[in-house]
Amino acid sequence: MSASKKKLKVVFMGTPEFAIPSLHILLKNGYHIVGVITSVDKMGGRGRKQVLQSAIKKFALEHKLKVLQPRNLKSAKFHEKLARLEADLQVVVAFRMLPEVVWSMPRLGTINLHGSLLPRYRGAAPINWAIINGDDKTGLTTFFIQQQIDTGDLLFQEEVMIEPTDTAGDLHDKMKLVGAELVFKTVDAIESNEYTLLPQADEDATKAPKIFHEMCEIDFKLPGKKVYDFIRGLSPWPGAWSVLDGKLLKIYRCKLSELSTLEPGQLSTSEGHLLIGTRDQNIHVEELQMQGRKRMNAKDFLNGYKPKSAFLGS
Repeated sequence: MSASKKKLKVVFMGTPEFAIPSLHILLKNGYHIVGVITSVDKMGGRGRKQVLQSAIKKFALEHKLKVLQPRNLKSAKFHEKLARLEADLQVVVAFRMLPEVVWSMPRLGTINLHGSLLPRYRGAAPINWAIINGDDKTGLTTFFIQQQIDTGDLLFQEEVMIEPTDTAGDLHDKMKLVGAELVFKTVDAIESNEYTLLPQADEDATKAPKIFHEMCEIDFKLPGKKVYDFIRGLSPWPGAWSVLDGKLLKIYRCKLSELSTLEPGQLSTSEGHLLIGTRDQNIHVEELQMQGRKRMNAKDFLNGYKPKSAFLGS
């Protein structure tokens, strides 16, 4: 570890488990993490009586790092606390949108790790949308934060292949590790002032908006490949769903089966297999969760449940 790395003061901002490898790699390589900014604790568990800390907070406390949890990023008191940390650089991985007074504070600026090859998939859910749209590759980007979200000048990018069977969860787990290496490469380059900025081509931009529950209903009238990509692009969260016997049914894993002998949305449960028709192919369901039940494989589900309806959505 170089002495210069220990002198560079870094504030890290993040919340979910995706951000942990990036914080870990900076610590491992000797960077001085003067503060970690994360979300406020929430109440959860049975009766909502359990205090739930973010994944990054747990990791930071284990490594005896200073943690700040502002409710309001525009608060003057938070700005004062942040300024007292005297960071040279801020690193953002899976956090909230920052006001200018925050991202412009460090002398070297604030960088962000984004889960796409910008300017493609600007927005909150780039991993999900890349799979939903049937892409065979995506990647990660580091860039300097500017006023408009995900529009800053590019630093470095790294491609990641999307396997035909990858769910959003599978891709997430690959990208968090690739992203950590990219964060380290970026911070190292900024420290040594060995980088070239590349403005984004706005005309090539696409969007990856936040995904809400109502957007996740499966349309079985679409071609089988579209349905398949939709299901895996929303697994494990928030989960593609339909309705069976008046209850919500989430599908987490499936595969494309033979050419369809079923109508769109029609069920077949013969020989312990759960098939659903689409426009042109059957979907062979492998993992699912019925409302009020645990997530399970389709065979176990059919052993304990006999559908009353012949069609999903009814």
